[in-house]
Amino acid sequence: MTGITAANANQMYRIGIDVGGTNTDAALLDSDLRCVHKVKVHTTADVNEGIVEAVRLLLQESGVNGSDIRYAMLGTTHCTNAIVERKHLGRVGLIRIGAPATTAVPPLAGWDESLRAAIGPHSYIATGGYEYDGRRIASLDEEEIAELCRRMSGEVDAVAVCGVFAPVNREQEQRVGEIVRDVLGADMPVTYSSEIGSIGLLERENASVLNAALLQVIAGVVRGFEKALNGFGIDAQLYICQNDGTLMKSEYALRYPILTIACGPTNSIRGAAHLSGLSDALVVDIGGTTTDIGVLVQGFPRQSSAAVDIGGIRTNFRMPDILSIGLGGGTIVRLDDAGGVTVGPDSVGYELTTRARIFGGDTLTTTDVAVKLGRAAWPGTNADAVDGAVCGKVDAVIQQSLEDAIDRMKTSAEPVDVILVGGGSLLVPETLAGASRIIRPDHYDAANAIGAALGLVSGESERIYSLDDWSYDDVIRDAKESAVNEATAAGANSETVEIVSVEDIPIAYLPGNALLVKVKAAGKL
Repeated sequence: MTGITAANANQMYRIGIDVGGTNTDAALLDSDLRCVHKVKVHTTADVNEGIVEAVRLLLQESGVNGSDIRYAMLGTTHCTNAIVERKHLGRVGLIRIGAPATTAVPPLAGWDESLRAAIGPHSYIATGGYEYDGRRIASLDEEEIAELCRRMSGEVDAVAVCGVFAPVNREQEQRVGEIVRDVLGADMPVTYSSEIGSIGLLERENASVLNAALLQVIAGVVRGFEKALNGFGIDAQLYICQNDGTLMKSEYALRYPILTIACGPTNSIRGAAHLSGLSDALVVDIGGTTTDIGVLVQGFPRQSSAAVDIGGIRTNFRMPDILSIGLGGGTIVRLDDAGGVTVGPDSVGYELTTRARIFGGDTLTTTDVAVKLGRAAWPGTNADAVDGAVCGKVDAVIQQSLEDAIDRMKTSAEPVDVILVGGGSLLVPETLAGASRIIRPDHYDAANAIGAALGLVSGESERIYSLDDWSYDDVIRDAKESAVNEATAAGANSETVEIVSVEDIPIAYLPGNALLVKVKAAGKL
């Protein structure tokens, strides 16, 4: 890396950036992962402008030379926004390998017209597929695949390939990918469903198509991030945040952009774990608009076991188990004629400093309440513009909402540690029912950016095995090796990779003593 001298070689820095809907947070960490400096700027319409401004302020205020930054990590909402807004998505050709077994349900079932139009009309079912144990249902018709590719020629930007039980046997998917590139060109991007989702066909297919549609989006993100860093003389290894709380090299992200969906809340959870020193707790992240509540298990976010909707599309790839409620620092408070109060769910967002009453505005917000109750100090504000009696009622509503949300995320009746992060966490009272302790660590307001900068890279394996053909020990060994290989491919140092979790679930409805095994591995950069 350029710019390193003998004097500063021992102190290499890393930047973590988390792009949210309202603010872009950035944090500078030293070699010991201590937060050296942090900044918060408004997220701009062109997200890259906000990133550039955050990096500029971070370097200017900290005095650190850009040449001393070795790693740069980005957590971004680009891909989520592209799906929700139906903008900037690439045209995708889909080949499902599943006839005659899967013809009853057409591809993209349940997709709305706006998203179908963005993806394009090229979705097909071809002969082939496997049983749960890897036995072939039908052979591929390679000429059929080639003909489908010729129909797509010039009309798609990427191709998604999805086979029945492909996570168990990837052979047919890989062969279809070879034919796709033979017909459409060696540079045609191909997404394989076996690398994206778990066993369920339709949800895995949906996730694969969305991944293929986001390839151009993530390419723009990576190019913009590189340009922003290069403009400040930063020659760093780039990493993009995944939604399991770990990182992947930018090259890996260019293949799997779907894994960035919902990385914001997981960055906060990882940052909360680092700042508090706790590995098991409930994390409450309160921003300007919403409160996201997640569960910290062995230092990582608890993953959702249910299918997840993204922009109205049902998918089954890994996602954090997050509960979001409409409560944040800019949440609007309304009074009714009977003297009651309603809190949210809408927010003034980035207009807080012009619309809130303490700033001379005409809108009562939760920040007004926090300042009036003495939980937050904001120079130049007028707390006398807020009615103390009303604040007491609002505080009771906020407390009840948080306690109910915490209760929904707990797995037992026992009290749990609660870590508060995010700028809006000043809204929270000193005690909450169901919380054994409330911890608000140093740098709590930059936990998301700090979480983005933490340097663990992960990989996962999920596969159904037949115990008629494998011993249990061989199954676990094979699954662990697959997870370690995935982590290494994503950018982890192979010598530091460790197994984080192992889960095995007998599947009674399948013959052959079937066992679903999920393994997660993680290692340092």
